[in-house]
Amino acid sequence: MQSTTAPLQTLLDLINETLSLILRISLTVRSFAGRWQVLRSKLASLQTSVADISDSPHWAENPLLYTLLPNLLSTLQRLKALADQCNDTSFTGGKLHMQSDLDMASASLTNQLHDLDLLLRSGVLHQSNAIVLSHPGPGSDKENLSFFIRDLFTRLQIGGVEFKKKALESLLQLLEDDDKAASLVAREGNVAYLIHLLDFHNQPWVREQAATAVSLLAAANDESRKAVFEEGGLGPLLRILESGTTTLKEKAAIAIEALTADKENAWAVSAYGGVSVLIESIRSGSSATQTHSVGAIRNVANVEEIKTALGEEGAVPVLLQLLLSGTITAQEKSANCLATLASTDEYFRALIIQERGLQRLMHLIQDLSSSATLEHVLRAITSLSASDPCARILSSSTLFLIQLAEFIKQGNTILQQISVSLLANLSISISDGNKRAIGSCMGSLVKLMESPKPVGVQESASQALVSLLTVRSNRKELVRDEKSVMRLVQMLDPKNEAVSDKFPVMVVSAILAGGSQGCRKRLMAAGAQPHLQRLAEMEVAGAKKALQRLSGNRLKTIFSLNWRE
Repeated sequence: MQSTTAPLQTLLDLINETLSLILRISLTVRSFAGRWQVLRSKLASLQTSVADISDSPHWAENPLLYTLLPNLLSTLQRLKALADQCNDTSFTGGKLHMQSDLDMASASLTNQLHDLDLLLRSGVLHQSNAIVLSHPGPGSDKENLSFFIRDLFTRLQIGGVEFKKKALESLLQLLEDDDKAASLVAREGNVAYLIHLLDFHNQPWVREQAATAVSLLAAANDESRKAVFEEGGLGPLLRILESGTTTLKEKAAIAIEALTADKENAWAVSAYGGVSVLIESIRSGSSATQTHSVGAIRNVANVEEIKTALGEEGAVPVLLQLLLSGTITAQEKSANCLATLASTDEYFRALIIQERGLQRLMHLIQDLSSSATLEHVLRAITSLSASDPCARILSSSTLFLIQLAEFIKQGNTILQQISVSLLANLSISISDGNKRAIGSCMGSLVKLMESPKPVGVQESASQALVSLLTVRSNRKELVRDEKSVMRLVQMLDPKNEAVSDKFPVMVVSAILAGGSQGCRKRLMAAGAQPHLQRLAEMEVAGAKKALQRLSGNRLKTIFSLNWRE
């Protein structure tokens, strides 16, 4: 320790000696008195800082002082020479030159004061260097981790390039190894300085590591994401996305997607002119850049001013192309974005149709294996179906309708719900031939009629069934399915509160509409009549008519109802 401390102690003694001397000389300086008054104030602050350093128990262990103290001594020696010149009545140097020298020395002193203050405030001079430098393990307590982070950022801010590199390596290791570290970094570290390094063009490696750290912080949790945004991270990240290297663009895109996930940050994308940057990165970026850039657009697609910019900047054809050529994740996000745009604005529906988007979406569902992407594609198709020409295309495509029926039979819950809703919307325009082609989904539609959630699925399933049952062969097929018939009869029971009475009544009435004796007998055998009779007495819409069809003798039914009254 002695060999380490001696040179630093010597430097500190020289600094104190030079500092005291300059302060004495500056009191008698006559030239540039205003500048020297400002310098005296800075020198007095420096004196306090130097005293605080010497009072810190572990100051001599900190390697940053091996750079800071020599640089500080050099600045003070330069100021001593300038003070002597300003006191020398015979000095013949130029006035402007002296002003410039004083201003440069003052600026250097300000920077060094800032660095010393940062070092003192970090608290690392009060902690053994061996403790602070050891990388905290998963079980490290919060206090040691906080000291480590403060020391790390102190080195990052004050140190030279090598210090910055090592500090960034330690920061990345910490963020990658400990999920909870990001919040502590946001609180104890200097996120603003980390963002400043994103514009560190003369050291590409430092810039790349800083971008990685910012992307990890942005994606980690709400607290660290908020810190990155509030310290102005979005602007530099968009600049990197526009003109950085491939690796930098990928890191920036990750961070931008994470930042825009917070709806309160969405407005800033437009403020920084980020829409065109994001669209271009989807058009020409790497797969990773495309995936995260389209994720960012998806996040902000509901913001009114951004929607306008998306239309003007040509986002729709780019998103449609990504559906065909992007990664699975990129396809999902692109489909989600298109579904959002199509659902909110007639203008975007027209743009998608103009780019033959409907045909692309219809083709895509034949090839996709990802349920999440299929869900978004179907949502987009559903929104487009509000257009009459689109509805005609969809309802006349046997292949599409068969696929829709398969989703109803075998898809996950969400796929089933979207498909049922779409089928119900298209049902009026579907031909009898196509209704026969998708008759196999009727049993699944009956099951969906029993689902209380989401709101609307029972009605959609009922509407789709009623439409399919206009075809005679479908009516016969459904009543041959004993499980479906029993479900319908159970739903007719007035005691069944899970289903609105009117929906099973609608379906039973549709089954009986053709007057088939076979259909009537199967429903009678399953016990439909007493339920319908009770529903008719309760004046449920359509129950009386269904009961008349089931009885096969309208007068007898009316007489029976009157007698019961």
